[in-house]
This record gives sequence, structure tokens and C-alpha cells, in this order.
Amino acid sequence: MDSAPSVDRVGYLPDGGQTLMKLVVTGPFGVGKTTLIRTLSEIRPLHTEEVMTQSSVELDDLSGVPAKTTTTVAVDFGRLTVPDDVVLYLFGTPGQERFFPLWEDIARGALGALVLADTRRLGDSFPVMDAVEEQGLPYAVAVNRFPDAPEYDDEVLRAHLDLHPGTPLVQCDARDRRGGVAALIALAEHVLTRLP
Repeated sequence: MDSAPSVDRVGYLPDGGQTLMKLVVTGPFGVGKTTLIRTLSEIRPLHTEEVMTQSSVELDDLSGVPAKTTTTVAVDFGRLTVPDDVVLYLFGTPGQERFFPLWEDIARGALGALVLADTRRLGDSFPVMDAVEEQGLPYAVAVNRFPDAPEYDDEVLRAHLDLHPGTPLVQCDARDRRGGVAALIALAEHVLTRLP
């Protein structure tokens, strides 16, 4: 009897020995969640981005993001392995409040959330942080530094976002792999300290 052909496992689930973590990458509309996952994923990421149409004109506030032409309509997915064999499964959520019921389904089983924020629209982060807290998820905040956005010290951002002293806060550029990895490591370390 012939043996089954070997299967190349590159791009599939890792073999044992790793710590696997499901994390949610969330934040308001147009904050860079899809970009962050695209930048970080070691596999070809899954994206459900669609071109914005006239139907969304009255639903999606483009203040602060006037050049935005696409939006996530379901979920983004990527995977990243970080030192010490920790495999992060990244689930990106849509940012609009009308998708919050979908957000709850995506967040089920997650160990933590990375909330992206934009200094041009920090107030838009509060409904997202409220949703994360209602789910009981530990989270970190990553301020995505857009080229035209005002810059603030961490202390100012913490005060404005009313962050608990133990909540990690990092500033990064979603297009830069090094800063994105640092944000996820800060979240993973925060999550691991809270696990039994």
C-alpha cells in the first residue's frame, strides 16, 4: 500500500510546543487595523475589505480620514510568531459601530485586544474600549502615528484616554513592522501576566 504523500505544512497551523494566543486587533473606523495585520502577518493575510460606496456616505464619518476608499466589512486575519515560540493569531474587526454585534462574535475566545487609536480622533476610541472592557478582555492601546496627526507624550495620551495605570500604551506606525511587533508583544506580555 502506498503511503500518503507528505504535506508541506508551511503556512498551516504550527506543530506543538508553542503558546497559541487569539488576539483581537480593534479600533475605530479608519485607524489602521487592516494595515497593521497586513504589515505583521507571516502568512498571506485574509482581508474582507470592500470599496466604499454611496450607500455608506451617511453611515461612515470620514472626518479625519477623507482619503479612505475601502473598509473592512467582516474580519481580517493574520498570524505572527514572536520570540519564545508564542504564536499570535490576529483577528481584525470592522471599526463602525453597526458592526459591533459581529465584533462580539470575533472576540469570543480571544485572550486580549490591541486597540488602535488615532490622535486626530481620540474620542472615537471610547466606544471600542468600552466594548473591549464589557467583554472582560485585557487590552493594550497602540496609537497609530499618521503623518499629519498631532503628536503627544504618553502621559498626555494616558490622561486623555483615561487609561488604567496597568494598561500598556505604545505609539507606532501601522506600516512599520518593528513598531507593530512591539505593540503586540506589549499586549501579549500583559495578557500572560493575567492568565492563571
